[in-house]
Amino acid sequence: MAADRPLKIGVVCYPTFGGSGVVATELCMGMAERGHEIHLLSYAPPARLDSFHERIHLHEVAVSSYPLFKYPPYDLALASRLAEVAEDASLDLVHVHYAIPHTVAALLAKEVLGRPLPVVTTLHGTDITVVGQDRSYKRVTRWALRNSDAVTCVSAYLRAQTEEVFGIESGMDVIPNFVDTQRFDLNRDLAVRGCFSKRSEKVVMHISNFRPVKRATLVVEAFADIAAAGPATLVMVGDGPDRGACERLARKLGLKDRVRFLGAQADIEHLLPAADVFLLPSEYESFGLAVLEAMACGVVPVATRAGGLPEVIRDGEDGVLVPESEMDKMGVLAAELLADDARRTRMAAAGREAAVGRFGRDGVVSQYEAVYRGVLPS
Repeated sequence: MAADRPLKIGVVCYPTFGGSGVVATELCMGMAERGHEIHLLSYAPPARLDSFHERIHLHEVAVSSYPLFKYPPYDLALASRLAEVAEDASLDLVHVHYAIPHTVAALLAKEVLGRPLPVVTTLHGTDITVVGQDRSYKRVTRWALRNSDAVTCVSAYLRAQTEEVFGIESGMDVIPNFVDTQRFDLNRDLAVRGCFSKRSEKVVMHISNFRPVKRATLVVEAFADIAAAGPATLVMVGDGPDRGACERLARKLGLKDRVRFLGAQADIEHLLPAADVFLLPSEYESFGLAVLEAMACGVVPVATRAGGLPEVIRDGEDGVLVPESEMDKMGVLAAELLADDARRTRMAAAGREAAVGRFGRDGVVSQYEAVYRGVLPS
């Protein structure tokens, strides 16, 4: 077997706007550009797969509805479809993003296939810190990780959490999330910025799925301090369970006309460069991909000092990290940053440099490629 031959790779991910789906899709595109053949499986086309790629083949997983099933068994449908694709396409390996149920489905497909099929699992965060710790899934998650041929984590923090919670011995690789710095760049579209604010106003942005862990209402509270300090507009991108609470809070605080809710957007690379500061007060982040994409666009993040965020943001150099005990100061710290153009410009440049140098797509894709080569039979 030639050590550098193109590979046939099966990839399984969720198709949502969340970090795991985004990274999986971007990785598929990066691998396809290197000449590998990608077979992507999900229950819907991933949000970031927005154009045709010659070497990327999409296989949607259909789940049959049957009166006996209270909950349609997606994991079984995925395992069956994956075994079928692996056989038809002669896959060399499968890379699954998010342990439950993807790793279990891949291991089952391997048994159904009846031949070696290396399984690489990438952990993204809540599959370990939330779902994996649920009593209903903990034992099967541990089994899935121990039976994967390789396990990667998006941050050292997540690796430590996985080792602690599941007793997994060392051997998991830390491969950070990455950003396409050609797609996410410094080109500010004044027309886009003009949609949000007048020329003298600063633009503050938040992007998330508005789940409780993102604490999006704290963004609105912080913006009240920012708005009190000077002209500014808050742009909230995304959708989820806490969006309504954010809209009500904006009205309650008299900020209704200064906060824009855009809903879920696929082309955030066109929106981010319009911002000056990015707010992320999450209770927990395994990595913080939205922060990295902001940095690539020259937007300075102000975020919680939590989880893997300190591995992305260098406090005071390319962003601001706020301790949990000082979350009530996030708005004041952001307002100070917005008022100091020279400081913000320096930090924006440092953030862009970090995105290109430490988290550029080519370097990270190379790390995954090395993992793939390492699990193949000699």
